[in-house]
Amino acid sequence: MIEIQELSLRYGPQIIFDQITAHIEPSDRIGLAGRNGAGKTSFLKAILGLTEVDGGKITVGKQMSMGYLPQDGIEAGGKALIDEVMEAEGSVNVLNNQVQEAYRLVDSLEESEVEKSAEIWNTIHQLEEELELLGAKKLRPRAEKILHGLGFENKDFTRNTQEFSGGWLMRIALAKLLLQEPHYLFLDEPTNHLDLPSQRWLEGFLGNYPGGIVMISHDRAFLDSLTRRTFALGDGSLEIYNGNYSYFEKQQLERKAQLIAKKESQDRQIKKTQQFVDRFRAKASKATQVQSRIKQLEKIEKIEIESEQQTMFFRFPPSPRSNQEVLSVQGLRKAYGELALFDQFDLKVEHGHRLAVVGKNGAGKSTLARILAGEESFQAGKRVVGEKTEIAYFAQQQTEILDPNHSVLDSALSVPGANEQAARDLLGSFLFTGDSVRKSVKVLSGGEKNRLALARMLLKPANLIILDEPTNHLDIQSKAILQDALKHYDGSFLIISHDRDFLDPLVDQTLEINPKGHRLFWCNVSGYLEKVEVEEASAPSLPKAQPVSKNLQNPKELRRQKAELLAKLKPFKDELSACESRIENLESRITEVEQQMTDPGFYSEPEHVDRLKSYQENKLELDSLMERWEKLHSKIEEGEKKIEGLVG
Repeated sequence: MIEIQELSLRYGPQIIFDQITAHIEPSDRIGLAGRNGAGKTSFLKAILGLTEVDGGKITVGKQMSMGYLPQDGIEAGGKALIDEVMEAEGSVNVLNNQVQEAYRLVDSLEESEVEKSAEIWNTIHQLEEELELLGAKKLRPRAEKILHGLGFENKDFTRNTQEFSGGWLMRIALAKLLLQEPHYLFLDEPTNHLDLPSQRWLEGFLGNYPGGIVMISHDRAFLDSLTRRTFALGDGSLEIYNGNYSYFEKQQLERKAQLIAKKESQDRQIKKTQQFVDRFRAKASKATQVQSRIKQLEKIEKIEIESEQQTMFFRFPPSPRSNQEVLSVQGLRKAYGELALFDQFDLKVEHGHRLAVVGKNGAGKSTLARILAGEESFQAGKRVVGEKTEIAYFAQQQTEILDPNHSVLDSALSVPGANEQAARDLLGSFLFTGDSVRKSVKVLSGGEKNRLALARMLLKPANLIILDEPTNHLDIQSKAILQDALKHYDGSFLIISHDRDFLDPLVDQTLEINPKGHRLFWCNVSGYLEKVEVEEASAPSLPKAQPVSKNLQNPKELRRQKAELLAKLKPFKDELSACESRIENLESRITEVEQQMTDPGFYSEPEHVDRLKSYQENKLELDSLMERWEKLHSKIEEGEKKIEGLVG
């Protein structure tokens, strides 16, 4: 258990925590709630000892390990991806190094040093037993499974980690953390930079995690799915709710209503008492009663209501009238060298369509958005824009194209056709009021830049809005306001996002982009995920079903395809047979030596030293062959299922 007692933290005059107390159980699932600046990240860092606090005590149970995923500041170690991730499991690496050192020591001994040799072999045997208990043989398969879940491919495993961009470095740090499996996970925005498939995988992994989890996230659906308690930070205090984020939000409103009622009652009582004091202060006959009332006033602990956070409010301007067909692409081809993101791609956006675009990072979602917006060229096909269509486009990197030397107001006025009064009014609804419109863009936070970019987009009325990750850097409250504005928008829109809680109430179509093509589902994102889960459950080892082309209905073509697949399987089957024979031979040798090792005098016989070395080599070869056998068996099984599918 982790005990937090009367924790206090200040940054200059600002109180972050004021004597807060809580405990975290080993199996807890806790979400941290609170507006930006409430101290959520500071709370995590204080528990981990990464922030020096001003008072209080944090006690962590003996032998309890803690792992932390920060929101930024992640660096690469410069090794191959798979090696860097596996090295995170320090205890296994330490034991492996000890085993290797012991082998080197044995090799350096003279033949006459029999007793010392026997001692070292006994140590090696003990170390390898410890490694087996730690699951060392399963370390690489576990690492590969986690990396695959987070979106990495086999070809990435040998890449140097310094080649990966910031978002992928975060995934590497997360993979290392999950492989370590500490008793407590502290996660600061773990879904940042994750696409929808990786987010779904992480949600499933954390749902089965054996230890405690404390997380900060702006993804309500992710929090609701995983957390069972909520710690709400604000105005230096901590409130604890025994439920997920939605439960907390509901209970917080009820608590606040009760608190306001109590404060109003207290204020009336204070006012009444003060009136009595003021009225009879000068009367000697009432002196005792006046003093009594004054003491009552001094003893009252005034109820404080948490200060209201300023929130933005806006509505999209009425959209210009459009034709029924707003925008379409036909026979689209877009490739970068040999990599074709789209080939014979068709899409039609009609008046009133509300479309979500989902898929893995790198599948081409942002490229499609740029093509639809007219910002990027393509090799073949055509893009047809409706006669009355007016497009507004919010790029994923929109904040990066803001001129850092502009003021907030100048940035808004740089939009063609913008006038100052309209710009000031709109900026005010995005929390840029008074002198804040004079702030330089370069000093704005990520959230402020995002709000400015959204405001700029709204200065030009449009009947088709294309949004690429618009909720990046927005907290839950700001996302809810953007969501509400989109609900009231009377035009069409297409949104790329991995935030299903944001998308679900807005969209009625979901476009899946993947390397094998695209599919359109007439439902929101949760409905799409349900359909995908049904597909995966019915065919877990096969790729998603693709439409069968007409030529495969020809019996002659079916036979040709079947023969081709059988020919491809033959080398794997031959290798599997040879692998099984070698495994059987090695298992027989290993069993023979292990039976001899039960004799206490075995280690003292000089002639057995070579047998022990051979025994260790055979065990290593057997482990390698077993891994290869599993991969071959999977390949053959998958191929045979494909053949069955052809016949069907």
